Amino acid sequence: MSILEGNKITGIYQNIIELYRKNPLPWVIGYSGGKDSTATLQLIWNAVTQIPVAERIKPIYVISSDTLVETPVIVKYIDSALQRMNIAAQEQQLNLTAHKLTPQIQDTFWVNLIGKGYPAPNSVFRWCTDRMKIKPSNKFILDKVAQHGEVILALGMRKNESANRNKVIENYEVKGYRLASHGQLRGAWVFMPVEDFTTDDIWTYLLHQPISPWGTDNRHLSAMYRSAASGECPLVVDDTTASCGNSRFGCWTCTVVTKDKSMEAMIDSGDDWMLPLLEFRDWLSSTQNPEVKHLQREFKGRDGRVKFFNGGRVKYRTYKLEFSKEILTRLLETEQAVQRHDPNYELISMAELSEIRRIWISERQDWADELPGLYQKLTGRQLAGNFSDVFVPGTTELQILNELTEQHEVPIQLVQKLLDAEWQSYGMFRRSSIHSTIEKIFEEEWRSFDDLQSSALENIERELSE
Repeated sequence: MSILEGNKITGIYQNIIELYRKNPLPWVIGYSGGKDSTATLQLIWNAVTQIPVAERIKPIYVISSDTLVETPVIVKYIDSALQRMNIAAQEQQLNLTAHKLTPQIQDTFWVNLIGKGYPAPNSVFRWCTDRMKIKPSNKFILDKVAQHGEVILALGMRKNESANRNKVIENYEVKGYRLASHGQLRGAWVFMPVEDFTTDDIWTYLLHQPISPWGTDNRHLSAMYRSAASGECPLVVDDTTASCGNSRFGCWTCTVVTKDKSMEAMIDSGDDWMLPLLEFRDWLSSTQNPEVKHLQREFKGRDGRVKFFNGGRVKYRTYKLEFSKEILTRLLETEQAVQRHDPNYELISMAELSEIRRIWISERQDWADELPGLYQKLTGRQLAGNFSDVFVPGTTELQILNELTEQHEVPIQLVQKLLDAEWQSYGMFRRSSIHSTIEKIFEEEWRSFDDLQSSALENIERELSE
């Protein structure tokens, strides 16, 4: 039986109206631009507009997370939708505002991948979701909780999507209430207007009202799904929500899955300007191949420590600085390729480039400060902004240090880190922290890979023989 048959939709509207009137808490609606979140927002919007204007006093916040590496077609669609929402809400006298959330500069994909050397995400080490999606959404929600005491979080979650999602919904349910307690966000009550909808119900409802209350065309949304053979990447507010991956709309850089079926389908449907993005993504995914890791990665983590597999083999961890430079080179080349389609399209921001430069110099001992030259060579433009080099060594110091460390057989990066620690604390009134910093540096693993691997295997053999 269709959701539009009988009085089902009318009943849903009445439930929303009753909840809005009886519960004083403000609402936060998660909007990802996909079918489920669009249907959720459309249901609430249509219901609230049935309430007299004088009673529409409760604030409603629509939030959408932009990881800054979202599929370009989706970014354009969502940006337009959010703009339309704010205009339409004002015209229709709804107390509703739409907000696009982005990660802080230290949490962006490129700052972590290229700047800090984090490897391309995979199913075991998926460092991106928390930084780029969960943190921005949770910060907004918790800010509203702090402001209002509690909030109602409306999400486009459906029970029949997966067994895992059913379990999450059941765990959150508070018997006898339409609201569910959020397991990880204190003060947030989850409301799921489409929890009992099937996929057919979602599309039937959306296409029955082809133009949304804020003015976007639901038929265009349907066409995007057909061209991408895709599903929705939901608003992520906790670690129980699965990664988008597979055929879902999501980040164009996603390497959690083997293939980006969504982007491949879009390219096949005519968006061939996105081909350089797909080629970059596939190349980035290839860095997960065990056969090339020794060429691209350090055997130490950012903390200077080493990890081993059960058999005693050393794990390769963060990207080498030189390989990080290769990634940036390829990214800027990819940006130039897509800018032939749209001159204003930006893959990496100036703010990210500046933060990457800072990390390379102060944390990864790039004393040659190669990023500005690399950027100018590839783009023909100068890098905006300045980096204070008063206490930072340069190429001359690097050459001298290289000769001295070779002569005395000391790891050059060990001495670089010690000197960096001194320079960064120079001029401070209290320098007590320098002692703990030096201690941490000496606690790092400074043996060569061959010595380390040999020692580990000898220990394994000794343990087996005893």
